[in-house]
Amino acid sequence: MFECDKCGECCRNLNMSSMYSELHDGDGICRYLKGNLCSIYSERPLLCRVDECYDTFFKDKLSYEEYIQLNYRQCNELKRKRRI
Repeated sequence: MFECDKCGECCRNLNMSSMYSELHDGDGICRYLKGNLCSIYSERPLLCRVDECYDTFFKDKLSYEEYIQLNYRQCNELKRKRRI
């Protein structure tokens, strides 16, 4: 299971993928982000549910371990960019 540290960086960079275009107003920041937390967490879209998203979209393309590592890698890259 992906362990989120609740930094909010993924929700501040939605413009990096057109898959999330309905969740922001062109600025890349999710309209449901409040501070670093999701204000609709229990009802968040499938695309925002890392583990469920794997089962729906990626399980036939890569292993779960590869998928989780890609998610952590991207998470760390977003945090690194924030510090620069």
